[in-house]
Amino acid sequence: MAEIVSTDTGDVPRGEGWYVLNARRARWQHSPGFGGSDLSFQGDARFPDVGVHLGVLQPGEPTGMYHDEPNQEGFLVLQGRCLAIVEGREVELEAWDYFHCPAGTPHILVGAGDGPCLVIGLGSRRRDGGTYLRDETALRHGASVERDTTDPAEAYAGTPDFHDGPAPPLP
Repeated sequence: MAEIVSTDTGDVPRGEGWYVLNARRARWQHSPGFGGSDLSFQGDARFPDVGVHLGVLQPGEPTGMYHDEPNQEGFLVLQGRCLAIVEGREVELEAWDYFHCPAGTPHILVGAGDGPCLVIGLGSRRRDGGTYLRDETALRHGASVERDTTDPAEAYAGTPDFHDGPAPPLP
């Protein structure tokens, strides 16, 4: 069993094994204006098979840069509204909408509406890789690279760093 350790920025799992982590007490990562607030539920050990993220986005805030991945992903909007930019098209999502994203599908989420959006994302970790793609629709939302790249450092150069902190006010 992993140990849950309380820190100044929230609870963190330490070590290998099973654990229960409360999202409101967990350590989150924050990047206001770009990336929002994100909880990966991980601690010292990276999940090798399935990534799970809980995100809070403010209106106009993208989750990252427009990209495709070699693995399937899924996103469930729990509260609020966001835009899924998928294959260059804007698709409005609201509470209880599920976005199935097959491997190789270019996409990104951007907060919308008049308040925060709470989204859970799940994806396989079986293969790393993917491409950050230039897309005019995503570019209008501040969520696209200027030129295609497979290098995350290049894709995220110039974006704000994430910092650890407690849970944001959840909607």
